[in-house]
Amino acid sequence: MRTLFLTAAAITGILAGCSPNSAPAEEAAKAEIGSFGIDTGAIDASVKPGDDFYTYVNGKWLADFEIPADKARYGVFDELSDRAETNLRAIVDELAASAPASGTNEQKVADLYSSWMDEASLETRGVSPLKPKLDQISAIASRSDLMKLTGDIFLTFPFGAGVETDPSDTSRYAVWIGQDGLGMPNRDYYLKSGDRFDQYRTAYTAYLTRIFELIGNPNPATAAQQVLNLERKIAEIHWAPERQRNVKEAVNQMSLAELKALAPTVNWDGMLTDLGLPGVERVVVQETTAISDGGKLMQSEPLESWRNYLAFHYVNDNASYLTKAFDDANFEFYSRTLRGVETQRDRWKRGVGLLDRLLGEALGQIYVARHFPADHKAKMDELVVNLRAGLKSRLETLEWMDDATRQEALKKLSTFEPRVGYPSKWRDYSALSIEPGKLFENVAAARRFEWNRNASRINSPVDREEWGMNPQTVNAYYNPLMNQITFPAAILQPPFFDPAADPAVNYGAIGAVIGHEIGHGFDDQGREFDETGKIRNWWSEQTNANFVASTDRLAALFDSYCPLADGCVNGRLTMGENIGDLGGLQMAYEAYRLSLKGEDAPVIDGFTGDQRFFMAWAQAWKAKQREDALRNQLLTDPHSPAMVRGTAPLRNIDAWYEAFGVKEGDKMYLPPDQRVRIW
Repeated sequence: MRTLFLTAAAITGILAGCSPNSAPAEEAAKAEIGSFGIDTGAIDASVKPGDDFYTYVNGKWLADFEIPADKARYGVFDELSDRAETNLRAIVDELAASAPASGTNEQKVADLYSSWMDEASLETRGVSPLKPKLDQISAIASRSDLMKLTGDIFLTFPFGAGVETDPSDTSRYAVWIGQDGLGMPNRDYYLKSGDRFDQYRTAYTAYLTRIFELIGNPNPATAAQQVLNLERKIAEIHWAPERQRNVKEAVNQMSLAELKALAPTVNWDGMLTDLGLPGVERVVVQETTAISDGGKLMQSEPLESWRNYLAFHYVNDNASYLTKAFDDANFEFYSRTLRGVETQRDRWKRGVGLLDRLLGEALGQIYVARHFPADHKAKMDELVVNLRAGLKSRLETLEWMDDATRQEALKKLSTFEPRVGYPSKWRDYSALSIEPGKLFENVAAARRFEWNRNASRINSPVDREEWGMNPQTVNAYYNPLMNQITFPAAILQPPFFDPAADPAVNYGAIGAVIGHEIGHGFDDQGREFDETGKIRNWWSEQTNANFVASTDRLAALFDSYCPLADGCVNGRLTMGENIGDLGGLQMAYEAYRLSLKGEDAPVIDGFTGDQRFFMAWAQAWKAKQREDALRNQLLTDPHSPAMVRGTAPLRNIDAWYEAFGVKEGDKMYLPPDQRVRIW
């Protein structure tokens, strides 16, 4: 069973840093980008800001830049990720050359990387690493045999499990259970009509067939069709992604007895025991009907279909750790077909990515020591204080919120816990053994180690110092169960975090992203959690109605964006991120104006402070994306595409209209009474 975790962290990313009350001075350090933090060379002055602000700010770059052949998209995040990747490679190369002592983190990093790079050994071993598990799957002769494998962390079923904070008591952990089991990105790839989706299904069938050929299945085409048919039935019972966002519907606390009644065909006692979770009395179930119906499918569908299904997913999950034939087949479908990527990434890059996933904090500790300036944390802490002040100012004057709800919101805001750069304590990898020349076994050992670490938390108090991202990750997140906002070190660098840049630019980029993460505490999901992280309704009936009315209008606005002929933004799926973007921009602008203390910002290169603020936001979302990758995002990702994020929120902010003289008749213009104002 693949591990499953609550999608608690609303992920976003784009930051920049600032010294809030200082204007650029001649003796100050020079900004890395342009003269004040904006790449003015990318501006397309032929485009009116009020017609297409995103293209106005980024147009020349968008026209000239070509996506690298090994990428599905490229933008600011990718630029910083490449920089972090290069820094990590230097660390790994040094560790490999230093002959580290056995059992140290350095040895584990070096040997896992060397086993990844040893392609000759992978070819020599062939499919032999797969044989024990495939033999076990082939031996399934009854429904009882099938059920006995549900607690195997290396196998895939229609449901998965994980250990996460208990939403009824955030001082402890709970077992979470949710839907799983598809080989394509989500249910739409099985169920939607249209030529491109027909092509995806045809390509997936070919990939299934190829995998069965490689493992010696005597009837590969038949096995492939059985798996596709079974997965289609699983897709039919899966919840749509926008439905999964409904906290009231998708977070169901129940006793083990109630879980057994919900899905009586599943051997829950055996599964939980095999997962290292014996004696669990209460669980949190997410997609209830999908779990119930998934159990029914395990009884109704032919055992041969299940054997082939389990075999395929086991091989598919490990394809990159086998021979080139497996790896190439996996790339052709998942990267070329589904995301439009033209060429496989260099092997060293993929190896660094593997280390980042499996030994992330071991690498992160060294990365931080080398690449995270000590003063960045203090500057970020200062920004968070200013952004909080910006939201506090707005909360105190919101007309649509009554006083009782306002006091609850202010209480939640006051208890936000910001975490910057890196964790206060590092993960202990001493129980993990990594050996040279055994890639398949090393990856399995690392997965087992991570599952055991996760499961062992079930009887322990919640560890508030644990991080859900590595320091070298270019991103940020909010966790509603902890009321924490986290900003890893790798994103705190130019073009997002530049102490030498103009404060307006830093507020428009990092400031807006800090605000975005704070805003997740009050979005369509985050608002269901109180200041302790517990699910509790702290909204009055009228204030709730006002919020819903505003978010309905916001959803309609984003629904109107259709980047593809066959694909539009789903305003419900992207609701939380859209609220975060709009609220984050409004908070950051408020904080920026407060930082000026009533003074006028200087005009720099002909741009006012307010103009630079909004240009920084649009620059932060500068990106290009391949069509298949964009279609995938529209169907599966709670984030709107970059070009929409860089544009749509601005249409609701009066200060943007004033800064650029946007008037009725301009394409982005919205009448004041149609502008959505939430936070």
